Amino acid sequence: MLLLDNIITDKGSKYSVSGGECHSVDEAKAFVAELKRTKKFAKATHNTWGLICDDGAMKADDGEAGAGMVILRMLEREGIQNHVIVVTRWFGGKHLGGDRFRHVQTAVRKYVDEAGLVQ
Repeated sequence: MLLLDNIITDKGSKYSVSGGECHSVDEAKAFVAELKRTKKFAKATHNTWGLICDDGAMKADDGEAGAGMVILRMLEREGIQNHVIVVTRWFGGKHLGGDRFRHVQTAVRKYVDEAGLVQ
């Protein structure tokens, strides 16, 4: 598992991104459950994720409507399969509007670069 913590801050909201090898929706859910065993991530407002595997494309918004689809589109565009990416947000009290999608994209891009998933 690779975890990049506190990579984006905007209007009090904070973002982290994590991920790892994953081959099914059950593995993705287990990955998120393991992440949430850490109190900090359990208290997060949203743990959104996306995964493309042999079972197809799967995502979860965890209350951040549309965020899972942003992750999924980026995975598709980069051709990344069997790797779950989770973007975590702690809400800072002020709504971000469309900027929240830009932050999800930035988080995923940083993760993909750091993990060396695309050559």
